[in-house]
Amino acid sequence: MTTTLDLDPVKEAALIAAQNDAFRRSILGTTPVADAPKGQFVMTRGVAALEPEAQLALTRSVASFDGFNADSDPHGWHEMGVIDLDGTTVWFKIDLYDTDYQFGSPEPSDPQQTRRVLILLLPSEY
Repeated sequence: MTTTLDLDPVKEAALIAAQNDAFRRSILGTTPVADAPKGQFVMTRGVAALEPEAQLALTRSVASFDGFNADSDPHGWHEMGVIDLDGTTVWFKIDLYDTDYQFGSPEPSDPQQTRRVLILLLPSEY
């Protein structure tokens, strides 16, 4: 039996990146939720303290983000990004957990064994 662990690392990275992209797009409904990997979208207190319009603008920016490059995305997983909102820097990060959200996923490229948590945070909260 072949598992996702048997995938070529480059193919596995591309698969994880595509799943992360689908998950990010699903937070605004631009990817049907049924087609997106399962997970949660959260923001830190600092981001939650921003005006609702700013939160919506940030969420839209995360959902449409495509500024990944070798420096900011060394594994090719599309898991981190930096957004500038009117001079305020905000980071997003996708972490890959097991289905109970307790440990890292045993097979990150397998959506049946992986749950995503997308966090919006201010750099000062890291």
